[in-house]
Amino acid sequence: MGLLQTNLKATGSYATIGMDIVLSIIFGFVAGHWLDGYFNTGPYLTLIGLGFGLATAIRFLYRAARRANQEMAKDGFKESSVGRDARFALDQKDNERRT
Repeated sequence: MGLLQTNLKATGSYATIGMDIVLSIIFGFVAGHWLDGYFNTGPYLTLIGLGFGLATAIRFLYRAARRANQEMAKDGFKESSVGRDARFALDQKDNERRT
């Protein structure tokens, strides 16, 4: 498989994350709203459905981040000490600014 095909495949697998997040939240909300109408329970099942949708969205994000980290590790990517030190310095400046 060529470099272009590999990059397109990786882009395609991560391009659906936004759709997965939005659809899981909408599905949870709509299912909860429908159940509220069916059981006449007020907004409770809508909120529970929304919570399940948000939990599913977080799960999608976690899995995508874990998969990206695994792919980077497989390709031999490691954070350099320069990048780690720069990130630490920015965190320190941000903490000083907050206090």
